[in-house]
Amino acid sequence: MAAMLKMVVVALFIISMSLGGKWVGAQVHHVVGDDRGWDPATDLSSWSAGKIFRVGDKIWFTYSSAQESIAEVKSKEEYEACDVSNPIKMYTDGLESISLDGEGVRYFASSKAESCRNGLKLHVEVLPQGGPENIPKVAASKGTVVAVADAPTTPSGSAHLLGSLILLAVGFLCYVVGV
Repeated sequence: MAAMLKMVVVALFIISMSLGGKWVGAQVHHVVGDDRGWDPATDLSSWSAGKIFRVGDKIWFTYSSAQESIAEVKSKEEYEACDVSNPIKMYTDGLESISLDGEGVRYFASSKAESCRNGLKLHVEVLPQGGPENIPKVAASKGTVVAVADAPTTPSGSAHLLGSLILLAVGFLCYVVGV
């Protein structure tokens, strides 16, 4: 019995070390508007320019719930017209974490028509998970060089944490069983 348990422990150790970096996908948390948040003074189109949003990422909205609320609308037409009369969802808490769980474009607009017309709205194109091969091509003028850097290949700290927790659990199990 003890020999069998030792083999299981060794197998779990090898599996956790070899797969630890792959168990946790890369996830980026985007704070909309950075330090200013969702605010009429924030230039959200400049903030979002050049950012890449992928499936699995999260976007965070921070705003004064007494002053503002955010509507997620269904279509580009509703977004451009600042028509929030039939939203997918209204956000009113002042701090929202929204998971980008599918590919496509999502539209967010201020529930206040005037703020929306003044630019307090954001559309996010959510790309599939993956590396630079999934990044849209950038058109460059003659003589301009555009380079895209490869994503880091080191596992995230949370993957290492998960592997460490698994090893700790296996060690505790060995201690309890008396191996």
